[in-house]
Amino acid sequence: MGSDRHGSDRHGADGALTDRSGVPAGQQPVRISSSPDRLDAMAPLLGSVGEAVGDVPALLALARDIGRTAPLPGEGSTARLWELLASVTAVDVAAGRVLEPHLDAVAILSQAGALDPEMAETAWGVFAAEGPGLRLEAAADGAGTYVLNGSKPWCSLAAHLDGAVLTAHLADGRAAFAVDLHAPGVSCETPQWTSRGLREIPSGTVHFDGVSAVPVGGPDWYFTRPGFAWGGMGVAACWFGGAVAVARDFSSALAAAADNGREPDQIALAHLGETDRILTSLSGYLARTAGRIDAGELSGSGAWSEALRVRGTVAAAVERVQSLVAQNLGPGPLAFNEAYGKRMADLSLYIRQHHAMRDDAQLGARTLKGDRSW
Repeated sequence: MGSDRHGSDRHGADGALTDRSGVPAGQQPVRISSSPDRLDAMAPLLGSVGEAVGDVPALLALARDIGRTAPLPGEGSTARLWELLASVTAVDVAAGRVLEPHLDAVAILSQAGALDPEMAETAWGVFAAEGPGLRLEAAADGAGTYVLNGSKPWCSLAAHLDGAVLTAHLADGRAAFAVDLHAPGVSCETPQWTSRGLREIPSGTVHFDGVSAVPVGGPDWYFTRPGFAWGGMGVAACWFGGAVAVARDFSSALAAAADNGREPDQIALAHLGETDRILTSLSGYLARTAGRIDAGELSGSGAWSEALRVRGTVAAAVERVQSLVAQNLGPGPLAFNEAYGKRMADLSLYIRQHHAMRDDAQLGARTLKGDRSW
């Protein structure tokens, strides 16, 4: 992005920054590999996302609508799926945080052959986190279903959702189940959410007392299926979209300053150049990885190693872009620009889903056993 004199952006009649097509800068799609025409077709959806920012019921309604037609990972259009996730997150990080688990749940149910039309019309989450002192157990009831008892932590938006794919402990491991969150015996805690980030999406503990659940796949299927790795990379696509939005904030700020007679100095230009290198490299990496998924190259044991590489690479890049932009723009926009401050806070919290050096240690162990390409 840049100013009008560089032929990239312009100001519309209302003064808002737009691109050549008139699309507001905050609602521009994020490209991984699609043609411009295909990306432009996303504009109405992104406009709807922009109008729904901060409104959880509206965002969930959009997620349900998107879920009816969104590509499934591994079926030939994985890059388009990731562009969708990245583009929505670039409009608003919390919106991407609403959409991603719903699409992941739809994909999980589809991969298990357990998705019916009625399920597709409801809002879903995925709850697979564990926490100290909390345990959710599943026991067969003899009728082909299971009964859940116990508690599950980090259940984002549970009180707003219709259903969830969640993991629970069996006698011999963990398995996935589909559960109706409106069923008797389900109670959702409302957490005291003190973070500035992702305020719309508090993640509390859900308690289950004799709740019926339907198995999704068999024991350990959830963790061993290729889609587990693909879903993890879909989260990274959201992180990438958030980083693109932060970079656009940076570029737009420099262009606006230049229009007012204050040209960026060498340091600002160098940091913008580094940001461009980072994001260009990431988009290429995501495009290649999506192609490999669709070609069937990441359907075996190596899929999780690649997920660790993708997630680690994107997470590090996001933190670097945030650091570069924050250093250059200083405290002003963090204090007085609501959209920028929200984006930085939301993204900083979202990226903490990455386990940093622990994930690198896991990848290192797999590398040491020969799971590498170099």
